[in-house]
Amino acid sequence: MSDTMNHKPILTCALTGAGDTVGRSEHVPVTPEQIAASAVEAAEAGASAVHIHVRDPKTGAPSRDNALYREVVDRIRQTGIDIVINLTAGMGGDLVIGQEDPLRFEEGTDLVNGLDRLPHVEELLPDICTLDCGSLNFGDGSNVYISTPDMLRAGAKRIQELGVRPELEIFDTGQLWFAKTMHAEGLIDDPSMFQLCTGIPYGAPSDPAVLQSMVNMLPEGAEWASFSIGRKQMPWVAQSVLLGGHARVGLEDNLYLSRGVKATNGQLTEKAVNIIEQLGARVATPEETRAVLKLRSANGAQA
Repeated sequence: MSDTMNHKPILTCALTGAGDTVGRSEHVPVTPEQIAASAVEAAEAGASAVHIHVRDPKTGAPSRDNALYREVVDRIRQTGIDIVINLTAGMGGDLVIGQEDPLRFEEGTDLVNGLDRLPHVEELLPDICTLDCGSLNFGDGSNVYISTPDMLRAGAKRIQELGVRPELEIFDTGQLWFAKTMHAEGLIDDPSMFQLCTGIPYGAPSDPAVLQSMVNMLPEGAEWASFSIGRKQMPWVAQSVLLGGHARVGLEDNLYLSRGVKATNGQLTEKAVNIIEQLGARVATPEETRAVLKLRSANGAQA
């Protein structure tokens, strides 16, 4: 594992996420057509990969509907544009605990087991899918993200059977410990890919010392990326690349190009590409990304 600058980082654009952002920016894509168009926009701006959630086209609420994932992926593939497809498999982990009666789950709860978070991955066989590697107090209030060791082992085994590369979403150091445990148990194939997520209350803070600590904990030979949210998104691109990692931007994590200026995914990608090039590096192409992560090539063969 290198501690020097990554001269050919993979740049992922996270297109829409599951947060309550639709009402805060008109640029957040909602419908499958909009999400697919945003993926093309990011690809044309220089992204190596796109990370995809889907939303209810009528309400903008986050969704696990297979048909929506299918339409987004089909639309992207039909354009012929070359981009690595990374589908979330994190939906289905939301538990909102009743404040008066903690055994009563409140509106917003969407909790299923590890395997029931994967039907769209089984059907569509994306290049990459995410695996959120632990439970977390998700912000203030009573919302807890649930991903237990049993759920994770079952999910990791199924993803491995499908031949899809898991991106191990790490929100705190204990989650990194458990992800390393799954890797040691043979549930995660090499090259392992870790996404070090910072700034999400209340996981790992956006602190360079914390990021360095997590990088130091990674298994030998691991590929890794990191991101931060809000105004720290762009500084974190440089932070990640300088430490030897890959990077992520996009409207899932940040709505603004600069103070008061709302962004599109294409603009965020373009700005990140510029930062990376100013550092003397070059963003990996989708085909180079497939080679680094040992994904199937664009024609379906193993890279």
